[in-house]
Amino acid sequence: MSATSERRERERAHRHQMIITAAREIAETQGWEAVTTRRLADRVEYSQPVLYSHFHGKDAIVGAVALDGFAELAGHLRRARESAPGPAAALRAVCQAYLRFATERPALYQAMFVLPTDLTFASAETPAPMQDCFDEFVGCFRADDERRGLCAEVIWSALHGIVVLSDSGRIPPAVQDERVDLLISLFASTP
Repeated sequence: MSATSERRERERAHRHQMIITAAREIAETQGWEAVTTRRLADRVEYSQPVLYSHFHGKDAIVGAVALDGFAELAGHLRRARESAPGPAAALRAVCQAYLRFATERPALYQAMFVLPTDLTFASAETPAPMQDCFDEFVGCFRADDERRGLCAEVIWSALHGIVVLSDSGRIPPAVQDERVDLLISLFASTP
């Protein structure tokens, strides 16, 4: 690859990231309904055709934001798991890190789990940042536990339910720690 080609590729990658960052900032301050190609084009100071050369519509932009979010979440979960003194403590720390992430970054969480994207979970095509998040849950269980993947899925599902139901006001956030305690008590002693 020539120096000119490398420079163009770096510029393209920079524009790509600028669009993702702008979409995330707009969503975090005004909600996802405010994220439009026109608004993004104005924010990053590129034309709408330039945006479309990077992303084929809003779902693709949401997907790119979501992938950034999964990479960020994976780091939070890893640090939480690695700082815990044992399996039950690791599971508790990962659960709390997940809930904290969802609470602190609601627009990003929406992109990752609520809004339509073409991201694929639980398949050979699952992007690495998403798999990394799942692996942090799996890593809370003993390596010889053949059900550790299943346990990780159930815990992740329960946490997602807690986030969505709390966010919508359907369950009170005041007893969130008790919910996590119950999850830990049900899964920390799995054989």
